[in-house]
Order: sequence, then C-alpha cells, then structure tokens
Amino acid sequence: MSDAGSDAAKRLGAVTDRNLALELVRVTEAAAISSARWIGRGQKNDADGAAVEAMRKAFDHVAIDGTVVIGEGEMDEAPMLYIGEKVGSGGPPMDIAVDPLEGTTLTAKGGPNALAVVALAERGNFLHAPDLYMDKIAVGGGLPPDVVDLDAPVAENLRNLALARKRDVSDLIVCMLDRDRHVELIAKCREAGARIMLISDGDVAGVIATATPPGGVDLYMGSGGAPEGVLAAAALRCIGGQMQGRLMYEDDAQIERARAMGVTDPSRKYRLEEMAKGDVMFAATGVTDGAMLRGVRRAGTVAVTHSIVMRSKSGTVRFIEAHHNFATKTWAPV
Repeated sequence: MSDAGSDAAKRLGAVTDRNLALELVRVTEAAAISSARWIGRGQKNDADGAAVEAMRKAFDHVAIDGTVVIGEGEMDEAPMLYIGEKVGSGGPPMDIAVDPLEGTTLTAKGGPNALAVVALAERGNFLHAPDLYMDKIAVGGGLPPDVVDLDAPVAENLRNLALARKRDVSDLIVCMLDRDRHVELIAKCREAGARIMLISDGDVAGVIATATPPGGVDLYMGSGGAPEGVLAAAALRCIGGQMQGRLMYEDDAQIERARAMGVTDPSRKYRLEEMAKGDVMFAATGVTDGAMLRGVRRAGTVAVTHSIVMRSKSGTVRFIEAHHNFATKTWAPV
C-alpha cells in the first residue's frame, strides 16, 4: 500500500473508532428508554427484561464483531446478552461488558442513579469476571499513585487521601453499598472521622462519582458485584482515577468457576489497568435521575435521554442530550 493509501486507511480507522464510541450511546439509550416505562412500578424483573431486549436489538446495528464477556449470566441462565454471545453487524473483534439496567431495584422503586451501561475494548482487554462479589476501593484522578490500597487499614487510607487532597479526614465522603456486611467498615470510617454516603444499589455510579465533580464522593469502598467492578474500572480508565479489586468466593465451586473463566490466581489483587486494558470506550444513559445523569423524560411520542460517553485513548468525555421522536423512528421501546 502506498504512503497515501496507508494514511487514508489510518484516517478511516480513526473515523470508525470515533463513530463506534458514539454508536454505543444508541445502545444505552435504547435500554434506558425501554426500562424507563417500568420506573416505580415495583417490577424489577420486567424493567430488566425490557432493558436487555432493547440493548440486544440495538447491538445488531453496531459495526463490530463483538463477544459479551460481562453480561447477564451464563448461556443457560440468560436468554440474551449472556457471556460468550456474539453481537454486532460485523467489524473489528471487540469484547463487550454490559449492564443493561444497573439498578433494577432502584428502577422498580423510582430511586436515583439507575443506569444503562456498556463498555467496549479490543479482544482480551477486560477481566472476565464471573458473577461473584468483588472487594473494591476507588478514588478519582489527579492523586499520587497508590494513594489508597485495598489491603491497607481504613484509617491509613483515609489519612493518605486527606493528605493528598490537602483536606481533613472529616471533610472526606466515603461511598459504599448499604449492606449488613459493611457494618464494620462503616464503623471504622466513622471512627477515623470520615463521613459516609450509603447507597441502596448502583455501585457503578458510586465508583464513577469519585471521578466526577458533581458526584461529591472522595472514596468508594466495600464489596459489590464483580461484573459491575469491571464496568466501573472501564469508566475510570476513561475519566481518570485509581481502583483495586479482589474477587471474593463463598466455596471451592466458585473458585473453580473463576479458574474456568481464566482467573489463574484466585487471591490476586487487580489494579485498574488489569481489569480494563487498552483503548476502552464507555457509555451510560440515565434511567432515573442521578448526580451524574438525568433520567428519561417522556412526553407523548417524544423521549429525552441524557448520556455520557468517554474513551480512554483520547480522554474525551461527552455528555449527550438526545430527543427521540417515535412518530418518525423506525423502532420504539416496548
């Protein structure tokens, strides 16, 4: 190929990459709009099912050869977007991490911060995390390396973070899921002088809040879903931040399941760059209102969505407001 032809191919690849990042938003928009019809109706499974079906259909129009590595479960557990499922209309080989409705209970109860989430990376660049728990710690960007550590005492992490931010520990806000398993962790944070923000669900949004100014969170700690941990890591790779995670097991069967998915060291502490490597793209659309994104608004045949799309290669973060007119669209949410 001539130099001119090579340069043209590179430019075409860059354009394709950029278009692909924006195409992800259409996927999360479809899931958000479909699940939004179930807000406050107390039927979380129906809300989740609507999001899954809409997201799966939307992927048919994305120009990738995609493989779901973080999804709705194993093939025999989920009808679509299951781990290993092939999606896309053809194109570069990509791994896909999805949570069509991050916050099913939040949606059912009309609570804040429910999201439709997708992350994309080149083949082999996401940790293939099984549907287990993961112990997590995360902070935003602009801090010294290893300012916090998953294995350090809580008080030490808070002191180091406060020193790095030139603030008092009493100024710090620590976010974690409101679970009985976190009682001791909450007590240690309060004993050290930090304040606590407890959330009922949605730890992807909780981790992202450490890296976005409106989030009001300095540190995310505690255990939550491992698949959500990978999605949160993908977001932090794009927006900037630090994160560590370690898989948690209840029995030997779960360890063997993790080994079957490629986890060679069950006790390994994963850093951010090990959970989401390479050029990562991330998109999320608000289902219900939250600190980062507004929820879906409907009026007659029009729906308004608010989304974020970002990419680690460029560091660009875009907020997109879209107005969908179903009188002219070729598809409409269920």
